[in-house]
Amino acid sequence: TLLHSITAAYPEKPTLAEQSSAMSFVKSFGKLYPCTWCGEDFQKYMEREKVRVGSRDEFGRWMCEAHNDVNVKLGKKTFDCDKWEERWRTGWKNGRCG
Repeated sequence: TLLHSITAAYPEKPTLAEQSSAMSFVKSFGKLYPCTWCGEDFQKYMEREKVRVGSRDEFGRWMCEAHNDVNVKLGKKTFDCDKWEERWRTGWKNGRCG
């Protein structure tokens, strides 16, 4: 929830400083995550899939895709990343909770 909330609050048009901060945060998160295996896996994901922080939509979609990568490994359903902003920022268009 924290990571998705951060992407939802990220600026639509971030400054270079905001982009740098977002990039540093995500990379640090991968190194500091309390589950060593999970953190290493996240770092490998970032090597394969470059972190995208050029806009709110880029960052939100990237985070959703990263989360889906974990879901696949755990045998869980994936989430439609076209709906990331509805889920984490604006609320569902139909007014429901999911």
